[in-house]
Amino acid sequence: MSFDREAIGAWVTKLQSIADRFAEVEKLVSDPEVVQDQEAFASLMTEYRKLKPMAEKSRQLAMGLADWDEANLWANSEDEDMRELGKSELPSLTSNLEQGVEAAKWMLLPRDSADDRDAILEVRAGTGGNEAALFAGDLVRMYLKHAEERGWKYSWVGMSEGTMGGFKEAVIRLEGEGVFGWLKFERGVHRVQRVPTTESQGRVHTSAATVAVLPVAREVDIDLNLNEVRKDTFRASGAGGQHVNKTESAVRLTHLPTGTVVECQDGRSQHQNYERALEVLRSRLYDSVRASVEAERAAERKSQVSTGDRSAKIRTYNFPQGRVTDHRIGLTVHTLTAILGGDLKAVIEALHVADRAERLKNL
Repeated sequence: MSFDREAIGAWVTKLQSIADRFAEVEKLVSDPEVVQDQEAFASLMTEYRKLKPMAEKSRQLAMGLADWDEANLWANSEDEDMRELGKSELPSLTSNLEQGVEAAKWMLLPRDSADDRDAILEVRAGTGGNEAALFAGDLVRMYLKHAEERGWKYSWVGMSEGTMGGFKEAVIRLEGEGVFGWLKFERGVHRVQRVPTTESQGRVHTSAATVAVLPVAREVDIDLNLNEVRKDTFRASGAGGQHVNKTESAVRLTHLPTGTVVECQDGRSQHQNYERALEVLRSRLYDSVRASVEAERAAERKSQVSTGDRSAKIRTYNFPQGRVTDHRIGLTVHTLTAILGGDLKAVIEALHVADRAERLKNL
């Protein structure tokens, strides 16, 4: 494929406008009057950090294009030595420019403002009865092991255990660098195909569990009217010791306009459970708004990788074949044991690469 000088030049021009804005911001953050305005200074510093690598890439590409133009001029020179020198330098200069533009495109992709937030992980047993609850338990352990590998912290918000083990529902708060951004494509229906422990004839059954990953919402994200939230208290059940069961420390919040219900009973006090439940409620309402926007965007670009539809079947864990298949990107790996042991990096990275490739088409 021939080198498109005009297209490269257009990208250099596009990046130059970003470099110009970076120069403005750089001056502003050095202005004593701006520094005194903490809110304005913090906003500018955020913009400064965002623009700095783009401005550097702009400088590199501008210099690279100038070098290419010079080498191209030499390559068309009447002087044989100059012509040979230009022709010898053009291939590497061309390659560097093309790679630089591709890197710039990745940098220019719009970033989800919620990517850096902590997350609420919700795993619920779906079709399949006791086997679905056991599978939900497998997924919870998988994500907690993955969280430990990435150095994240986690705390339980609430759980409902299955009759034979596992979970009917588990809600966990994950805290760490870029938690939501990393895990957001885990949302959807996960299926398992295996022989249940209760199956006497060795038949393979299919069960399912639903995973939701919500960015932790801040108070400014959702205008939550507490007069529209009903609070009920009850005695907690399950693990936690005698203190948990003797007092009505568990909290149930119901958002009356939407019917959204959140329970929390793992905290040591009613106040702690109320605050945790309120955070989850706010996050669910915020997520509902985000999901509507994401659904519209996904429809526009016919996206395979989406964070908006929690009812979509996304992945199958096949025990007889030791296989995990992600249906959105057609990825199949035969590392079932490692994945259930928390080794999700390769699968999640593949999803992010697919998402970025789709979004690059729209730049």
